[in-house]
Amino acid sequence: MNNPFLLQITVQGQKNNIEAAADVPSEEMLSLWSLAQEGGVVMIIISILSVFAIYIFVERFLAIKRASKEDVNFMNKIKDFIHGSNLAAARSLCQENTNPIARMIEKGISRIGKPLRDIGTAIETVGKLEINKLESNLATLATIAGAAPMLGFLGTVIGMIKAFHEMHISGNSVEISQLSGGIMQAMVTTVAGLIVGIVAYIGYNMLVARVEKVIHAMEARTMEFLDLLEEPAKN
Repeated sequence: MNNPFLLQITVQGQKNNIEAAADVPSEEMLSLWSLAQEGGVVMIIISILSVFAIYIFVERFLAIKRASKEDVNFMNKIKDFIHGSNLAAARSLCQENTNPIARMIEKGISRIGKPLRDIGTAIETVGKLEINKLESNLATLATIAGAAPMLGFLGTVIGMIKAFHEMHISGNSVEISQLSGGIMQAMVTTVAGLIVGIVAYIGYNMLVARVEKVIHAMEARTMEFLDLLEEPAKN
């Protein structure tokens, strides 16, 4: 036989458990969007810089990768054509290749018959133009790498000013909820600025290293071509 007193205790205990569970605040999940909103205007600027940094890195990476592609037999074919006095075929081969080395060699071939110093100067001029193309927008990426952390620190200062302003106007009755907005902005912008700056800095150095490899290859092929033009004179 059921005891009414025990049933009452059980029902009351279940009721208390339900009420206690209802009183427990649900955990608020932070999303990137909510964090961005906490950052304010500074966070918007940092987000725009991050988009530009990603675009520049991807675009330059693909451009440099295309420029670094070279036919291993390219210079051997050029040598055979020049020794066979077939300059038209040599120029056609250069035009078939769309890398900086081919354009430099083509300019050198077009100057064959002139003094070797003039040929070297013409090739060097084309090489400088090709290097400028490879390094396009790298300065912008470097600027983003330096500016993003500074903007993050600016957001930190603005956030702390807001927090101290709330403390000033509230006097002795200041509450944590009044300060949380400014402190959150300070922390979010700092983290975002550092992340964008670090990623842009790493990307910039990676691209610079790849450009240097292309430049070394251009210099090596230039010397090889000039040596090739001197060979008949040595004979």
